[in-house]
This record gives sequence, structure tokens and C-alpha cells, in this order.
Amino acid sequence: MSTFDRISQEKAWYVLHTYSGYEMKVQQNLNSRMTSMGMEDNIFQILVPEQEVYEEKNGETVSKMKKAFPGYVLVQMIMSDEAWYVVRNTPGVTGFVGSHGAGSKPSPLLPEEVDDVMRSIGINPRKVAIELEVGQLVEITSGAFAGMEGIVEDFDEDKGKVTVSVEMFGRETDTELDYSEVKEAEEGFSL
Repeated sequence: MSTFDRISQEKAWYVLHTYSGYEMKVQQNLNSRMTSMGMEDNIFQILVPEQEVYEEKNGETVSKMKKAFPGYVLVQMIMSDEAWYVVRNTPGVTGFVGSHGAGSKPSPLLPEEVDDVMRSIGINPRKVAIELEVGQLVEITSGAFAGMEGIVEDFDEDKGKVTVSVEMFGRETDTELDYSEVKEAEEGFSL
């Protein structure tokens, strides 16, 4: 592969299919292979998405981590021939999701899909450039409340979430939205 081809490729997130129950082992194996085979410039992050869940045990609420997508591992990489080979031949990896077989390269996740997965495990992957203040008037740009305006009640910068009070059927209703679903209201906008 020429230097130009490698530079023209961008890093993206791909989904690996693994044997169920081997996700953590695949993560460890891939981290080891990445280092031992000098692929740090092509393979960047290996992630086993987990969520904290709560269970009742003996009358107590106990939290534990549960795999959000059993049998799958996410890898952020530049899809070069060498990186594809290293990842594909890692013990426990059965293939890439989005590959059509016969050695074809897989399709990366779309940015919106990456955002959804990251938010589902409590990570805000892309910060949205919006300054919010409690009491501020905002316009909702997407989702069920698109086109409506509301007042910011609360926000969580780390999770990229904002609670907005909107008027529905003559009553104030709070709704939690992603930062990407709101924008500052234009002048002249009012409730």
C-alpha cells in the first residue's frame, strides 16, 4: 500500500463478531497483537461495550456490569490490508460485521451509530458546541418534539443530555434530549 493510500484512509469504528463469552479475551488478544505486530498507527481502541445494571439479591440492590452487545467487540482503526489481517486473524474473532466474505473489507459504523452506542454505555463521544444555561430558551431540532421550543431545566455536559420543559396540551412537560437535538432559540422566538 502506498503512503498516499494510507494517509487518505481515516480511522473509523468497526464491529467484530466474536465467540459469545470471549469478548474480553478478544480485547486482550487484540491489544497484545496490536503492540507485538507494530499496529499502533492503524489500531487505536478496542472496546467491549458494557452497561451497569442493578439486581435484587437477598433483599439488597446490587450493581454489576453487563455486556451491552454480547458476542461483539468494537475496534477503532484505519482499515489497511495489514490491520484488517491482524484483526481478522485474532483468536476468538469470527469476522467483521458488514463484510460480505471472500476477503472483502467491512463497512464502518456511521457517526450516528457510534454516538448511539457510546451514549448507551454512558460516554458522550462527540461534544456538541452549544452553551447552555438553566432558564435559557432553546429550539428542539429533531425527534418527537422537533420544531417546538422550551426552557432548559437541567443539563449534563458529560453525557451530552439536556432536560427541556416544553408545553404540551396546556401543561409543562420535561423531556430529556441529546445536545445534538437542540439549538439556541432565534431572536423573536417565545413561548
